[in-house]
Amino acid sequence: MKNSLTLQNICIMVGDKEIIHNIDLEITPGKIHALMGPNGSGKSTLANGLMGNPKYKLSKGRIVLNGKNITKIAPDKRAQEGLFLSFQYPPEIGGVTVANFLRAAWQAAHKKKITALDFYQILEKKMVMLHLDESFASKHFNQGFSGGEKKKMEMLQMLVLEPKYSILDETDSGLDVDALKIIGKCIKYLTTKKKMGVLIITHYNRFLHHVVPDKVHILSHGQIIKSGTKTLAKEIEKKGFKNM
Repeated sequence: MKNSLTLQNICIMVGDKEIIHNIDLEITPGKIHALMGPNGSGKSTLANGLMGNPKYKLSKGRIVLNGKNITKIAPDKRAQEGLFLSFQYPPEIGGVTVANFLRAAWQAAHKKKITALDFYQILEKKMVMLHLDESFASKHFNQGFSGGEKKKMEMLQMLVLEPKYSILDETDSGLDVDALKIIGKCIKYLTTKKKMGVLIITHYNRFLHHVVPDKVHILSHGQIIKSGTKTLAKEIEKKGFKNM
């Protein structure tokens, strides 16, 4: 399908070891896919491989975004094509404010300039959605942030950039129920209003109470062993991964 993020028989290596084996997956605009699996199953390897992290080598297969083969292009070019990855452990950048960082990212994504004042009007609306105080914009990027603030920073980037497809790598880890609800609403806004496709990577079903997936996949030893609807996530919660 042309309008989709499609993984075609991909294998990913870390060093000389193949971690991801022959995965096929198609995510269409506005749809939410959840990828679940135990620690060490290869979830983060898949996320990093999709984004083009050079430590994660795609040894086989293709990644196609809305009809364009992005398999061999650099991570920044993938971002410009509309692919977004939220990091499990976001970096800190001292000396760069949240507003300046996001304005630079917005300009790179849109390939045009925007004044600081015009951008702040965009940013302010997005911060309100995440229940962030306006002072958040003047803080240094992720510096001294709590775990929850870093996760909200990732979501703020996503809201500002409005990517075509987002890979959310354990965005729910370390968040309380209130924060999960807020982030869930933001994801729902982007999928319903902006038709963003999403791959949510998570261990737990609790996040999927706030973001209802269209499809759920179980990853085990680098392979998707089972796919289904949201009821599959409930089944995992009852039985555990070992009994699936």
